Amino acid sequence: MVSPEKAVELKAHSKDWPSWELSDRQLCDLELLLNGGFAPLEGFLGSSDYENVLKNMRLTDGRLWPIPITLDVSETFAETISIGKKIALRDAEGVMLAVLNIGDIWRPDLTQEMTALYGTDDPAHHGVAMLKAGNPVYIGGKIEGLQLPLHYDFVSLRLTPAETKAEFARLGWRKIISFQVKNVIHRARHEFSLRAAKNLGANLLINPVVGLARPGDLDHYTRIHCYEEALKYYPQPTVRMSLLPLAERFAGTREAIWRGLVAKNYGCTHFFVDHDLVGHDEDIFGSPPGKPCVDENLMKKTEEESGVAMIPHQSLVYVEDYDAFIPEEKVPGDVRVLRLSGTELRDRLADGRSVPEWFTFREVTQVLRHAHPPRHRQGFAIFFTGLSGSGKSTIANVLLVRLLQMGDRPVTLLDGDIVRKHLSSELTFTREHRDINIRRIGFVASEITKNGGIAICAPIAPFDSVRKEVRRMVEKRGGFILVHVATPLETCESRDRKGLYAKARAGIVKAFTGISDPYEAPEDADMHIDTTALSPYEAAQEVILHLEQKGYIGAAQTQLHN
Repeated sequence: MVSPEKAVELKAHSKDWPSWELSDRQLCDLELLLNGGFAPLEGFLGSSDYENVLKNMRLTDGRLWPIPITLDVSETFAETISIGKKIALRDAEGVMLAVLNIGDIWRPDLTQEMTALYGTDDPAHHGVAMLKAGNPVYIGGKIEGLQLPLHYDFVSLRLTPAETKAEFARLGWRKIISFQVKNVIHRARHEFSLRAAKNLGANLLINPVVGLARPGDLDHYTRIHCYEEALKYYPQPTVRMSLLPLAERFAGTREAIWRGLVAKNYGCTHFFVDHDLVGHDEDIFGSPPGKPCVDENLMKKTEEESGVAMIPHQSLVYVEDYDAFIPEEKVPGDVRVLRLSGTELRDRLADGRSVPEWFTFREVTQVLRHAHPPRHRQGFAIFFTGLSGSGKSTIANVLLVRLLQMGDRPVTLLDGDIVRKHLSSELTFTREHRDINIRRIGFVASEITKNGGIAICAPIAPFDSVRKEVRRMVEKRGGFILVHVATPLETCESRDRKGLYAKARAGIVKAFTGISDPYEAPEDADMHIDTTALSPYEAAQEVILHLEQKGYIGAAQTQLHN
């Protein structure tokens, strides 16, 4: 970090420099570059270091470093900069955090990067998806730090590497295991970490990864509250917690070695190789994991050079006959092993059923229940999609009244015409503007569901990709039911109450869905309703029955109202 005097000078000059607003991943990377978590790096990699890291897991000077830390920018921005110039790096609020001295600008071969890091270019892999969603131009160069990214949450737990090292010195800790946990610590993980620490005679740094979240992750607030409860079950003089603002790369063995180097920078001597270092979907509630997809032999070879010893993951299972967790490979064939998958845990929480205490701590269950109440107490969104005239709005209005009659949750209708009038009046009907309109509906619906309400959405929403965006937005903190009102085009056109189909056929109305513009029927709809032979009341009742079947309305909510 530069001196206060230098910071004032850089800020004064920054008015003449281009500014780049950092993405969430780039903010995480910058924080670890500035606070020393990514030592020996002094900035974002240039092309030579980048290529060498991909090929050899080393910088050009020979030092071990397995993951490329790069700054990706848009083509438009790249046209405004040149080597030897400076860039102001800013957060989303415009605060200048650092200055990048441009040493290199290049277009990477992303296929090469994907192959080196992941061995695949399958977009289902989280790391591949992250790369494909990035910008096409990379910038490398040293950085001058003005201040760390701002955090307003859990400030006392956000220790820098220098601060953790000072704390270890104060406590007299010499042997420290870094537990860079991403999932909830249930009893099996607690038992594994506790045994390893005891066997090694080491202290334990719970180092939760709270950088960039991936789809389906528990929010970090819930996870940290779970960690705080689990922490009570460790010997207090031998455990501490500090948050790690790291954006995962899901790169298996490379990731494990990289995490070990970060652990060393935070003052740790050992590192747990956890099971969540790969890019496929993991269990966000932390069910008993399988073996990690890492090469333990390669990790062992790097231990002396990295300065941190790797502790391989060991899968423990609960044996009812012994009332204890034992290594899975040592379980006798004649005893009963109890298992609880992440799917079953989610179902138990959603249905309000008990979670067995052999699986997790009672206090952790309470935290999860508070964050994920039973479905009949959750907010949810019902998202109708279909052609104009299919019956979406009429069904939505009937459903609105029926859900309001139940009276247990606030209900909001986000009809296509209403939204166009009040939220999107400036938008046209181009593909880009239609997607913006649906994203706005999705954002409002996600805020409603997050706060325990019901959002009924009834736009045409003809494009699959943006519907999926909305589903992801809402499902972070609530339920999402996609209802395809699959009324055939000829039926919709025969109704034509507004005369829009006739105008579209005559060429008066342009880009009309179903006539001159496409409609992508959803393959992931939770319900399909054809209103050709159904009244709006019958169609709405089908939705009510589906909500009851999925648990979003229960016995107390479905009783008849006089």
